[in-house]
Amino acid sequence: MKTFYYLIVSILFLNFAASCGNDNDSPLIIDEEVPVTVVTKAGIIKVNETWTADKIYILGGKVVVDEGITLTIEAGTIIKGAEGQGSLASALIIDQGGKLVAEGTAAKPIIFTSVLDNIQIGQKAGTNLTIADNGLWGGLIVLGKAPISVSGDVATKQIEGIPATDTFGQYGGNVANDNSGIFKYISIRHGGITIGADNEINGLTLGGVGSGTVIDYIEVVANQDDAIEWFGGSVNVTNVLTWAQGDDGLDCDEAWSGSVKNALVILGADSDSALELDGPAGSAVTEAGYTFENVTLKGAGTSSKYADLRDGLIANMKNVLAYGFSVDSKVKVNGADSQTELTNGRITFTNWQVVLPVGVTVADLITGAKAGDEVKFINNATAIATPSAATTGATTSVFSWTYAASKSAY
Repeated sequence: MKTFYYLIVSILFLNFAASCGNDNDSPLIIDEEVPVTVVTKAGIIKVNETWTADKIYILGGKVVVDEGITLTIEAGTIIKGAEGQGSLASALIIDQGGKLVAEGTAAKPIIFTSVLDNIQIGQKAGTNLTIADNGLWGGLIVLGKAPISVSGDVATKQIEGIPATDTFGQYGGNVANDNSGIFKYISIRHGGITIGADNEINGLTLGGVGSGTVIDYIEVVANQDDAIEWFGGSVNVTNVLTWAQGDDGLDCDEAWSGSVKNALVILGADSDSALELDGPAGSAVTEAGYTFENVTLKGAGTSSKYADLRDGLIANMKNVLAYGFSVDSKVKVNGADSQTELTNGRITFTNWQVVLPVGVTVADLITGAKAGDEVKFINNATAIATPSAATTGATTSVFSWTYAASKSAY
């Protein structure tokens, strides 16, 4: 029996092509009954192109959608990242001024995964990897021109996860409604490869991404670093699920000013905070801050934090359900700047419901606040007996299309 596979052994040794894309299309015949075309991509995409669901695409290094270029990915397409650390890490990068139009559906999600994953065309999951398999490739990085707040008050900065020696990777600017494309029904799995000491790529990195960008129905599974991290910008995200990330579920930095609505964060044994919420790194602030609304946080029975509130953030956390955490888990008000923002009413909690660990009270959950400010959390949080008793949190039925749902992760 024979199938057409494009020879991909060499992808492990591809050098990044700094000036143009590259397709590798030398066929290896294995089974004539089920023809499969595998296309290897590397370098900068300089003309509009479409990736189709009848092929598997290999990221043989960093693949960059250049300024003024649109990459379209059809529903049901599978993209696999090659192995390689440091400068050889694979990732799909939407550079400033570039666009990705990736509109999957619940029946045909777009899947980013590792080249080691045995998933094939038409499938929603392979059989050989689990949530223990992380850091096998890079991730999806989107860079826009919306405002950021960084040290030195510079307008643009090189994004985390891309070495400064690369000729791309800048994010930030003054276009709040910047449009980096459409991202719908996308599952990102097994990423977060290390590129340097304490420097991994997030599952989905959003650097200076503007409010003109549509991000809806996103899943990130088994990423070695954060599942999703915002670096400034103003983009809104809806219907997002994260599971078993090695660091934080949802991480916000540099005066991001958007919102997350309907989110399910499922921690793994190695996860840190469900929410790591940071403030501005420069002098620019967004007075309204950012908002998390209709969120469910599922712990893994470890000492992971419900939320780590840092660096003078301005944030609103509404309609949150939390369960499965340990007696050591906390909502941590981290540092004097954050204490001040809580005192001034610019960190707010609304309608939290928590299934408390045995022996823990609602008052025990918050730590680090100035004396008397604990009540700003305590008065807005209620203990419930079981998750099924909740009247708040995420609407989880919208995540039935996800890998996490297929594995009964919630």
